Amino acid sequence: MKLNTNSNAYIIIYSTILVVIVAFLLAFVSQSLKPMQDANVALDQKKQILNSLNLRDLDDAEAEARYSQVVKSEEQVEGMTYYNCEIDGRQKYVFPLKGMGLWGGISGFIAVDDDLNTIFGAYFNHEGETAGLGAEIKDSQEWQERFSGKKIFGADGSLAIGVVKNVDNAESQVDAVTGATLTSNGVNDMLRSGLAAYIQALRK
Repeated sequence: MKLNTNSNAYIIIYSTILVVIVAFLLAFVSQSLKPMQDANVALDQKKQILNSLNLRDLDDAEAEARYSQVVKSEEQVEGMTYYNCEIDGRQKYVFPLKGMGLWGGISGFIAVDDDLNTIFGAYFNHEGETAGLGAEIKDSQEWQERFSGKKIFGADGSLAIGVVKNVDNAESQVDAVTGATLTSNGVNDMLRSGLAAYIQALRK
């Protein structure tokens, strides 16, 4: 019996078989690549942590080696993860932060000295901020480096760290990114709420 390749039944069966085969292949490829994808995500996070510790421009092998050297442990305080690190014999805390920018999520890793008040280094990331404007929180190393040495709390113990348009406290504030007010506000909110939560929990 000759198969009628123009019939509706044939077309439906052929299409169904084709969809099943393609779906199976896609699922197989996805599962096969998942370990590699997970490893790349983990390595990227390690590089971001190292960036916050002012250890930048490392290739993959260098990043893995330096991470093992400087990150001593991953800890939890009140359900929040942070990293105990050591640079040149001095303890540093690295705090992961998350917030919202103009177009989506923003994040960062902030390294803080053992006094729990002085920022040692910072690295910021984003999901979809505008290139040349809000994206500068990630793309501008010079802007990130402005956070080094800033005080989180004032002499009276009040929260002082901030990202502002007009700096009136150079000890604790950083200039906002030009033309990216909402993204800068997001970084400011993320810093103030996130750092305060970590440090208050650790000081208890």
